[in-house]
Amino acid sequence: MINMAKKVLVVDDEKLIVKGIRFSLEQDGMEVTCAYDGEEALRLARAQEFDMILLDIMLPKLTGTEVCQQIREFSNVPIVMLTAKSDDMDKIMGLEYGADDYITKPFNILEVKARIKAIMRRTAGREQAKAASAVIVSGDMQMDCESRRVTIAGREVNLTAREFDVLELLLKNPNKVYSREQLLNLIWGSDYPGDVRTVDVHIRRLREKIEKNPSEPRYVHTKWGVGYFFRV
Repeated sequence: MINMAKKVLVVDDEKLIVKGIRFSLEQDGMEVTCAYDGEEALRLARAQEFDMILLDIMLPKLTGTEVCQQIREFSNVPIVMLTAKSDDMDKIMGLEYGADDYITKPFNILEVKARIKAIMRRTAGREQAKAASAVIVSGDMQMDCESRRVTIAGREVNLTAREFDVLELLLKNPNKVYSREQLLNLIWGSDYPGDVRTVDVHIRRLREKIEKNPSEPRYVHTKWGVGYFFRV
């Protein structure tokens, strides 16, 4: 149950789609802001705090992936990409640029709302669990679970929401090996329509950010044929 009005930014150059999504989300008590091109979306994302962004890939002025990439430089807001293409590569590319999820057009608005609420529930669950373990330290890595910040040797590392979730799970359970299927279920949820390649993409991006040499990781290791773990 979502108690407070959640703020959602909907970005698509097809005004009928925006109108339909806006009407449906407002019926559920959400506050909806709309944008119709990439530059406007980026401006709004910088000016306001949103609980969720629905972002079309094909946009005028700046593409959805460009907008997503730039938003990730200053915000960890959950981003769901909307794409008219069914090609898996487009979806993976969207996730590589920092998106948390994707929905393929044409979509059922009930599916969109269910996906949004699932992500918001997970976010709310994280908020409630914040006090349990505020700061985790491993070597020169420090994770502040309350502010969702990670620093290595005093340098802050910019992680997406999903990258942070993956690292937090592994860091809180050192040396425990998680299969790709387990990570997909725990982080993305059992109802997530994607496959385990999503996990591989996020692990690779995470390593690029936290490891000095991603091909010889110090923190997040691979147990070949099994999965991933955080070595202490």
